[in-house]
Amino acid sequence: MDALVLMLIMGASLGVIIGLAAKFFAVRHDPRIEQVEEMLPGTNCGACGFAGCADFARALVAGEATPELCPSSSSESVHRIADFLGVEAGARNRMVAVVRCGGDDRAAQWAAGYNGVRDCRSASLVAGGAKGCVYGCLGMGTCSRVCPFGAIEMRDGLAIVHPDICTGCRKCVAVCPRQLIIMAPADAPVHIFCNSPAKGGAKSKVCKVSCIGCRKCYKEAGEEKIRMEGFLARINYDCPPDPEIVKVCPTGCLQTAGAMAAKSESEVA
Repeated sequence: MDALVLMLIMGASLGVIIGLAAKFFAVRHDPRIEQVEEMLPGTNCGACGFAGCADFARALVAGEATPELCPSSSSESVHRIADFLGVEAGARNRMVAVVRCGGDDRAAQWAAGYNGVRDCRSASLVAGGAKGCVYGCLGMGTCSRVCPFGAIEMRDGLAIVHPDICTGCRKCVAVCPRQLIIMAPADAPVHIFCNSPAKGGAKSKVCKVSCIGCRKCYKEAGEEKIRMEGFLARINYDCPPDPEIVKVCPTGCLQTAGAMAAKSESEVA
């Protein structure tokens, strides 16, 4: 009997202690976190610098982040979140993905057939891929499948980004084994769709639309707008050249920003 009473007293005491501890150490939950999370796109891409949309929402409510850091949110969503939290929306510099390759099945030479897993990383492990250019798009569509917005189209063995759909979530950048995909300003007028550092003659043998390092665009635009990295031209997105510069490119690797997507759409039509 004494043992039973003792156990009852100990149980009651422990219950009181646990109850007080739970009340004392309780973490107060701000209901605004769920409300802000509902305003976010829910892609959990991590491009904002946080673990996901839930973590980003927590940081927004805590004042540790600002709404414009989410590249996947529309301008309307950014301003809605800012108004809800009573903070400034902040200036946005919209970025979009650019696949630095123009070598589709018609322009790029194939070195071998590939019947393995339809995944770019897997294909790159098999003798560097099936295409003759070991720096170009592998054409397996891994970036297209990972894009949560359907902004990347696979056409003729080449990944093509539709800049009007791309939100800049960077998921495609992370999965490309050849680091072909970069983020560029959405208002950039031109891009160079080539990523091969090989000499011009070697590139011409495996791709008709490669940058042969002729330096014509470099001479026309000037080094402040286009720089040369060996036999490969690069756009200076801080001071890009005018769209008319594409006329001097003999291979067509230098294209206006929407040319690849527009070409794809015309072919579909």
